[in-house]
Parts: sequence; C-alpha cells; structure tokens
Amino acid sequence: MRIARILPLLVLAPVAADAQGRTESVYTKLILTECGEELSAPDQEMESARYWCRGYHDLEVMVAEGDLRFFVSYGPNAENELAASETLPQFNTIHDTMEWRVQPVEGGWEAFATILRFFTDETESSPRGQVLVVTRLGETGTVCHVAYVDALLNPNANALAREAADTIARDFVCGHDEPGWMGITREPAM
Repeated sequence: MRIARILPLLVLAPVAADAQGRTESVYTKLILTECGEELSAPDQEMESARYWCRGYHDLEVMVAEGDLRFFVSYGPNAENELAASETLPQFNTIHDTMEWRVQPVEGGWEAFATILRFFTDETESSPRGQVLVVTRLGETGTVCHVAYVDALLNPNANALAREAADTIARDFVCGHDEPGWMGITREPAM
C-alpha cells in the first residue's frame, strides 16, 4: 500500500549545458521522511522499508532499504526494474540530493540519467567511502546502474559522473552491459 503523501518536486539551480548544448543538470531533494512509505511484505525478509517519492517532472522514485543497503529505482515500473536490485556491496546510505541529467525533447526537457551519492561503511578491506552511482532512465526494462565513480579518490568526481551519464547511459543495455568504474578506483570488496 502506497501512502499518498509524496515529496514535492524541488528544483534547485540548474548547471549550464555541455558544449553541444544537449544536456543539463537539474537537482531535486530526496527526503525520505517526506515520501510515501510502505512496510515490506513478510516474504521480503531482506527489505525493511520502501519509499515512494517524486523526482524531476514527477517521475516516480522508489527507495528501498534492506540488509543495511539502499536500492534506488525509477519510473512507473520502478520496483521491477534492474535498478531495484542493484546497490553497492558495503553497507550504505544515500544523500538527499539527486542530480538529474536532462536533454531537450520537443516541448521541454527529459531526464535520461541520475547521479546519486552513496555513503559506504568501513569494512576490513576498505575505508568509509562515497560513490556516485549513475543510473540509466528510460522505458520499462531499461532502468539500471551504468557507472560508479569513487567520489573521495577523484577530485573531479562530479564531472566524471556527468561524463558517464552523457556518454554511456543512453546506449547502455540493462542486463547485458556491465556497469563499470570511472576515474581512479578502489573497487569495494564484495
């Protein structure tokens, strides 16, 4: 059961378009306490909560928390997209600001990717971290992670994540192509 209260769209300052003028960044807040929440069904033992929020142009954003990890998916079929089962291997949380990469379409702008910062816990083999997760958006069956950027090792992490969104996301084939690490990496231990 979804609770009707949905986070209103908060569009923050857009970032200038790229050199070709084809993409921009728009920012929205992701405040889980202001989203609709549903408790997980008993058969979903690893998941403890699921939140339904609204993002850019009211696109549905599903945030699930389970086994001390967050899963974020998008669109009308968010809970069935590949992104709904993708996360980082370490215990993690997410930031409250989402970056949406948008492109012009007839009559306005359309989001084709998101960039969301995940905060990872320390493990025996890796320190606390921050990873920018780039997720492809699109029609049903085409929402998934496409790239990861270690935000602590790369001083230009945001630029690398935008580059991944702009050059990889549109043509990425979910379930076939493998998401990769961009820039300097210290891939998390599995």
